[in-house]
Amino acid sequence: MSATTRRTRRTAVLLAGAALVALTATACDSTGGPSVSTEAKQTAAAPASGDSAAAVKPADSLPAESKAAESKPAEAAKAPAKIGDTIALKGTLEKGNTADVTAVKVVDPAASTNEYLTAADGKHYVAVQFQIKATGSKAYSEAPWSSAKVIDDQGQAYGPTLADTKAGPSFQTPTNIAAGETGKGFVVFEVPNGTKLDKVQFSLDNGFADQVGQWKIG
Repeated sequence: MSATTRRTRRTAVLLAGAALVALTATACDSTGGPSVSTEAKQTAAAPASGDSAAAVKPADSLPAESKAAESKPAEAAKAPAKIGDTIALKGTLEKGNTADVTAVKVVDPAASTNEYLTAADGKHYVAVQFQIKATGSKAYSEAPWSSAKVIDDQGQAYGPTLADTKAGPSFQTPTNIAAGETGKGFVVFEVPNGTKLDKVQFSLDNGFADQVGQWKIG
């Protein structure tokens, strides 16, 4: 096969790949496009004993001051999710792929478990622990390390590394969680020394879902 023929075929493959990316982007846009979810999932609180009468009291019978006070919890629910909160996420590529994801904690800095595999000069490891509960009809079977990123206070994002740290066990690759069950593990990042991290992000479909969960650090 001549060099010209090889170049022609390679060009054709690259063009085909570009066309596929364009079609995928169009398909994603048709579902409403990417979105960042920053609202924590709310848990229903049971009324305390002796408060049942108050719990069922019609809202219209309450004074204006009480109505205003009742509206405050709804407003508070819109506050940005923070570390420790849970965000309900859904995938884009496959129906039934949903999960409740919790950014449990951030360990900064995190020491490597291998003295010969450490962060580059001028950098250090940061480990973020996530908890994933598969809430859909399908099992969660993805690589969590490819689904997460951290963002500093200047808006710079940092992707994950496959290093293991003393913060705790990393997720297996892939991680398989049966429907209705929960898994937990760390994702590790390498960031420059002096970096002030501001946010953590996570999405399903190995990071390719349109919906992205975001937690505020600190």
